[in-house]
Amino acid sequence: MAANGTANCATPMKTTSNGVFQGEDPLHHALPLVIVQICLVVIVTRGLCYALRPLRQPRVIAEVIGGILLGPSALGRSEKYLEAIFPKRSLTVLETLANLGLIFFLFLVGLELDPKAIRRTGKKALGIALAGISVPFVMGIGTSFALHVTIAKDSRQGPFLVFMGVALSITAFPVLARILAELKLLTTDVGRMAMSAAAVNDVAAWILLALAIALSGTGTPLVSLWVFLCGACFITLCIFACPPIFRWMARRCSEGEAVDEIYVCGMLVAVLAAGLVTDTIGIHALFGAFVIGVLVPKEGPFAGALVEKVEDLVSGLFLPLYFVSSGLKTNVATIRGAQSWALLVLVIFTSCFGKIVGTVVVSLLCRIPKNEAFTLGFLMNTKGLVELIVLNIGKDRGVLNDQTFAIMVLMALFTTFITTPMVIAIYKPARMMESEYRHRTIQRKDPNTQLRFLACFHSSRIVPTLINLMEISRGTGKRGGLRVYAMHLKELSERPSAILMVNKARKNGLPFWNRSQGIVSDQIEVAFEAFKQLSHVSIRPTIAISPLSSMHVDICTSAERKRAAIIVLPFHKHQRIDGYMETSKNELRFVNRRVLEHAPCSVAILVDRGLGGATHVAASNVDYTITAFFFGGHDDREALCYSAVMAEHPGINLTAIRFIVDPKIVGKTVKLDVSGDGSPDTRSSDEDFISQFKERVSKQGSIKFEESVVSNEAEAGDVMHKYSRCNLLVVGRMPEGELPSAFNKRRECPELGPIGNMLISPEFSTTASVLVVQQFCGRLTGSSLRSLREEETTDGEYDSS
Repeated sequence: MAANGTANCATPMKTTSNGVFQGEDPLHHALPLVIVQICLVVIVTRGLCYALRPLRQPRVIAEVIGGILLGPSALGRSEKYLEAIFPKRSLTVLETLANLGLIFFLFLVGLELDPKAIRRTGKKALGIALAGISVPFVMGIGTSFALHVTIAKDSRQGPFLVFMGVALSITAFPVLARILAELKLLTTDVGRMAMSAAAVNDVAAWILLALAIALSGTGTPLVSLWVFLCGACFITLCIFACPPIFRWMARRCSEGEAVDEIYVCGMLVAVLAAGLVTDTIGIHALFGAFVIGVLVPKEGPFAGALVEKVEDLVSGLFLPLYFVSSGLKTNVATIRGAQSWALLVLVIFTSCFGKIVGTVVVSLLCRIPKNEAFTLGFLMNTKGLVELIVLNIGKDRGVLNDQTFAIMVLMALFTTFITTPMVIAIYKPARMMESEYRHRTIQRKDPNTQLRFLACFHSSRIVPTLINLMEISRGTGKRGGLRVYAMHLKELSERPSAILMVNKARKNGLPFWNRSQGIVSDQIEVAFEAFKQLSHVSIRPTIAISPLSSMHVDICTSAERKRAAIIVLPFHKHQRIDGYMETSKNELRFVNRRVLEHAPCSVAILVDRGLGGATHVAASNVDYTITAFFFGGHDDREALCYSAVMAEHPGINLTAIRFIVDPKIVGKTVKLDVSGDGSPDTRSSDEDFISQFKERVSKQGSIKFEESVVSNEAEAGDVMHKYSRCNLLVVGRMPEGELPSAFNKRRECPELGPIGNMLISPEFSTTASVLVVQQFCGRLTGSSLRSLREEETTDGEYDSS
C-alpha cells in the first residue's frame, strides 16, 4: 500500500455495525455515530434553551452556545472525546446532513418573506434598512484592514473585505421576529418598522453574500464575474418561470382539504434541484432553496402545508447539526493575547456602532422619537443563523482563518444576546391616561355610550357562535353603537412556521385582507367581513401571537388600548356530539384565569353549545330566548346589564330570575356565607339595581322579570332546570350572598364560578350556551382571586373517557 501511495488514506467508515456481541464498536460506523451526534446535539441545545428561557433569549443563542461547547472550545479540549464522538472521518457525513437541513431551512426562511410586503415598504423603513446595511458595511471594511494586517495576513484581501462587510451588516429577520413577539412589540410602531426594515435588510444581505461568494473563488476576476452573472440569470429565470407553476399548484389545493402529496413532493424536489443548480454555478446550494421559498405563493393552504411537512424534522434534528458543525470550527482558545482580545472588542464595537448609530441617525431624521430610534438601532443589530452561514462559507473557502472565525462568532453571539435586555431597558411604551379609559364595564351611568367588545377566539369552531353573540349584543343600534375587536389568539412556538403568523400580526388593526387583490383565503375572514357588511357593526381585526404562558398580557394590553368594556373569551372545552364537554387544550384555561385576574375591564367566558347553529343568523331571523340568573353581587349585576343590552335586539326575549332565600330559614343558612360576601353594602346596591331594572322592564316588553323564593341550593337548582330551555344562559362568575356559597362545592373550573360549573355539568341537561360574566371592580381580591389560584383537582370529571 505504501508503494501505491495510499498509506495515509483513512479507511472509509461502514454504514452499520454487526453489533457489540460480534466485537464491533458501533461508534466506529457511520449510522450509529451520527445518531449519537444528533441526540447529543439536541439534548445540549434544548437544555440550554430551557436554561436561558428566564433571560428571554431566542433559541439561536442556545444553539450557537451549544455548538461552541461541543467543539474544541470546551468539551473538544479532550482528544478522547473528539475522537470518540466527532472523529474527523465522520465530519463529511455530519456536514452533509447539516447542509441538507440548512437547504430546507433556508427554503422555510424564503417562505417567511413576502415580496409583496417588501415592495410596499414605506420610505422610513427603507431609509432605516439602507442605513443599517451601508454604515456597518463600510465600517466592516475599515475594520477588516486592521484584522488583515494583524491576524489575517494570509487571507486574500478583496474577498476578506467583502465577507467582513457582509458579516457586520446583516440583520437576522427570523430572530428579530421572535424577539419582537417575546417582548410584545410586534404590533407597535417600533415592531412594524423593525420588521419592514429587517425584511429589506435580509434580501440585501443575500445579494451581498452572493457577491462575496462569487469574489471568493480561486479563479480569475473574469470567473467571479461569470459566477455572479450566472447566478443573476438563474434568479431571473426562476422569477419568470416558477411563479405560474407554483400558483397552479396553490389553486389546486383547497382550503380545509389535505394538500395532495404529489405537489409537496414536487416542491421538495424543486428545492433540491435549485440547490444543485446554484452549487454548480459556484454559489452555495442554499441560495437556490431560498429563491424557491420566496417565490412560493403565500396565500392559501399550500405554503402552510409545505411548512408542516418540512419544519419539525429539519429544525428539530438536522438544523442543530449545522450549529455543532460551526461549533467544531470555533476554537475560542485561538483568541489569545492582548492584541486578539482588543480586536474582538474592536469588531464588537464596530458592529454595534455602525448598526445602532446608522439606524438612530436616519430614524431621528424621520422624526421618530429618541427612545424608539435607539430601540430600532438595537433591534436591527440582531444576528443569527444567516450570520453563521456567512462565516462558515468564508471559513470553508479559506477567506477566514480560525482566529478571525472565532472572533466573528463571538461578536454575533454578543450582539444578539444584548438585544433583549437593552430593548427592555430603553423602550417603555407610554401607558394610556386613566381619564381616557372610563367605560370599563357594561353597567354604566350613561347607557347610550358606545359599547366596545374584545372578542377572542383560538379556532374557527367558535366563530359562528361568537358572530351570533355580536349580532344580539348590538341591541337596537340606537345607542352609541357596538365596536368589536376580533382577536385571533395564536400560540407562538419555536417552530419556523410561527414566523408566518408573525408576519400576519404586522397587519394588526387593518382590514382582514386587501380588497384590491380580490382574494379571500381564510374562512374566518369571510365570516367576519360578511357579518360586518350585513349588520353594519364596526369590526376591527387584531392578532395575538404569544407563548400561552404570556398570552394574557397581549389580551389585557389590547383591551386597554382599545378601551374595551368587556373581553369575551372562549371556554377551554367544547361540546362533543354526545353532549359531553371535551378539553380542546388544557393550557387555555390558565390563559382565561390570568385574563380574569389581570383584565382592565369586565370579562365574559363563553361556553359554546352552538348559539344559533353553525352559521351567522341574519338580524331579521334572530329569535332567541335568553335566561339570566341573579343571586346578588357586582358580577350578577354586570351579567344582568349585559342581558338587558341583548334584550334591546328585536329578536331577543329575556327572562331574568332573581333568587331570594326564604326569610324563614335565613338564620339557618347564613353560616354558609364563610367568605364574607353578601355584606349590607352589597345588598343595598343590589336592591337599588333591581329597582332600576324593574323600571326598565316596565318600559321594555321583551324582558320578563321574576323572583323565586327558595330554601336551599337544591330548590335553586330545580328552578334553573325549569328555565334552562333557552338559547343562552347568562350568570355572574362569583355571585354573593348566602345561597351561592352552598354551590361552592363544585370547583372543577373555578374560572366559571359555582353557578357556571353547575350549568356545564352533565347532571344539568341543557343545549343552551353559557355566558359567565365578571365585572371589573379594580384589582381582583377576596374569594374571586382565591378561586382562580386554586389548583385543578377533578378536571377530568366532565370529560368522557
